[in-house]
Amino acid sequence: MRKIELIATAAFGLEAVVAREVKELGYEDVKVENGRVTFTGDEMAICRCNLWLRTADRVLLKLGEFKATSFEALFEKTKALPWSDWIPQDGIFPVEGKSINSQLASVPDCQAIVKKAVVESLKKNYNTTWFKEEKGQYTIEVALLKDIATLTIDTSGAGLHKRGYRTLSNKAPLKETLAAALILLSYWNPDRVLIDPLCGSGTIPIEAALIGKNIAPGMNRSFVSEEWEVISKELWRDARKETHDLANYNRPLRIYGSDIDGEVMSLARYHSKEAFVEEEVHFQKLDVKDLKSRFEYGCIITNPPYGERLGERKEVEKLYKTMGKVFNQLDTWSHYVITSHPQFEELFGKKADRKRKLYNGRIQCNYYQYYGPRPPKNSK
Repeated sequence: MRKIELIATAAFGLEAVVAREVKELGYEDVKVENGRVTFTGDEMAICRCNLWLRTADRVLLKLGEFKATSFEALFEKTKALPWSDWIPQDGIFPVEGKSINSQLASVPDCQAIVKKAVVESLKKNYNTTWFKEEKGQYTIEVALLKDIATLTIDTSGAGLHKRGYRTLSNKAPLKETLAAALILLSYWNPDRVLIDPLCGSGTIPIEAALIGKNIAPGMNRSFVSEEWEVISKELWRDARKETHDLANYNRPLRIYGSDIDGEVMSLARYHSKEAFVEEEVHFQKLDVKDLKSRFEYGCIITNPPYGERLGERKEVEKLYKTMGKVFNQLDTWSHYVITSHPQFEELFGKKADRKRKLYNGRIQCNYYQYYGPRPPKNSK
């Protein structure tokens, strides 16, 4: 199989987590940049990375990268790339674009020029003047950053956060990719108890169950590159077979989610069924002030309300004070909280052992990490 260059895009702050996942899948030449992780693989890597990456936004096939300070340079260098290696004569190839700190600042013009250059390249290779564009999706992106143009084709389709289990939604849901990252950045492992006492529609507990049982997050969804002619159906079959072979369906887990809103608990239970982990995650209606645990050691991982809207601020600050009192009584536990509120530590009543800057959508947050003692071996 040919060697290809791929890019796993990532939310700001999650690049190192995505890079770790890519390395664990066995891929090399891993390079971490803002918002993306570049690496080399083969055609099978397109299948495996889409199926397995929990924290990446999508997987892009990198066709080329070059300096472009004029439309002529953009056209000629784009035209020289091997588009016909990937896009068939009847392929659909829309062009998307973005430009940051570049002389070629007009994104619509860049998109039009790239489209024209790809058409000219394909005309030459297929010896035709007409393209029907009716089969398969090959979305091209021209991304300009400081006059460097990166040309890619999207292999994912819908973003990788769309696992397929969250068909209904409550307000301001946490993206599945960020929920998975919060878990992977914690000291939780499948032998430990995990509680999310403000779990909303259940994303953190569900993602923990998928991680705990080593279930590939993309197992129950499809990807645009599954329809590409250049990637054999056999490769996808083998990659999907691997997800079933490596899943540890019988691993026992102790994962709990609770929330004061009974309606949202029904939604969480529905989502856990859709993700096929309803046996692993236990949901109950519970006010955070009533949280207790019979387990001596465990992890709390939670995404509480932030109080971004003016009317909610005081209520949220009261909640953080309650969380501080309740969580700190579980003094042998580790606590992990993501919020954008600048006074969280003060309200919670304790300075975090570590905090990490992350983004929940466009909202800049801190991930506050409080480490409990390491549980002794064989502790429950």
